Order: sequence, then C-alpha cells, then structure tokens
Amino acid sequence: MAKVLLLNGSPHANGCTKTALDEMIKVFAAEGIETELIQVGMEETRGCIACGYCSKNGKCVFDEDAVNETAAKFEAADGLVVGSPVYYASPNGTLLSFLDRLFYSSNFDKHMKVGASVVSCRRGGNTASFDALNKYFTISGMPLASSTYWNQVHGFSADDVKKDLEGLQTMRNLARNMAFMIKAIADAKEKYGLPHVEREAFTCFADGK
Repeated sequence: MAKVLLLNGSPHANGCTKTALDEMIKVFAAEGIETELIQVGMEETRGCIACGYCSKNGKCVFDEDAVNETAAKFEAADGLVVGSPVYYASPNGTLLSFLDRLFYSSNFDKHMKVGASVVSCRRGGNTASFDALNKYFTISGMPLASSTYWNQVHGFSADDVKKDLEGLQTMRNLARNMAFMIKAIADAKEKYGLPHVEREAFTCFADGK
C-alpha cells in the first residue's frame, strides 16, 4: 500500500494547520493510501551546522530530536506533505530547521516521491511561505502536487478554517491529485522505469574562472 507522510509544522497540535491536513487525510484514506502525521512544530529542533557528519554516516549528527527517525519514515514513503503556519510571511522557523536537516542529512534517493506543501495564515504571507516550502521538493527531484488554488487555508483558529470552504476544498483536491500522481508514478515505474538522473557535474567555479 502506498503511504504519505505528513508533517505538521505548527506548535499547536490541533490548530489551523492540522485542520487542513486532516482534510487531506480523509481523502487519502478514501483513495486507499496509508498516512502518518508527525507533529514537528513543538519539537526542540536546532538548525544544521554544516559539519559533514551526515555525508559520512548517512544521518544527522544530532540524534536528540525526531529528524533521523523521520528520515527513515520519509525514505519508506511515496509522498510527503509539509504543513506550516505563516509567521512574518515565512514558515515556522522550527519547521525550517527540521526540513533543512531532514533533506540535507538523508542521502537516500527522493527522486519521484511526490511532495506537497500546505500553508495556513490569518491574512497574508501565504504565497511567500508556500514558495519557501516548495523549494525543498524541487531541489530533490520530487514532483509537486497542485490543486485548484494555492495550497492554503485562512483563519485565526481551527474553527475559522472549518468555515473556509474553498480552502478545505483545495485540500481535498490536492489530496486527490497527489494520490493520482503517486499511483501513476508507481505504474510508470513498473512499465518504463524511473527517469535517468545525471549527477556528474557540480559547478562551483573553484578555479576562479
């Protein structure tokens, strides 16, 4: 059975972001896709220190939080949904630190795993946060799932989000599209194999030219 991992980057376990993710989880269940939701926003998560430990050992040097445990679940999943509230027109800083280390330290192939980001805001800053989260997927060869509007909900509380009927509709359509992509990629992988990925070139202009 296909599986989608969902990360809740809000410090409020049952707030606006969780309400949006729950709407997706209901659709995934109807589509026969297993889900697991991990609460990230309340973690004590430090940022990457560029120590290079992960390149030699395949995991992050800091083992006191959930990054390494989540990496193993990410590797086994077919898709990843990252949800975040908007703080100062950006995702939650704790979530960004978590994602920096999760993506950088996990050296397994993420190519063709399906990614989707979801943002929750009271009023503004949503598209800037949406853009920041999507970059984790697009640098990793992960196709982005889209919906009938940008993947966002609006409200100051979970009850407000439940009144955002278009936002919830967007979440349901996003989950359906993501489920379709996961199934289609699995079928294509069996029939054609995955696309070849070149890794030889690494341009840094170290010679100064």
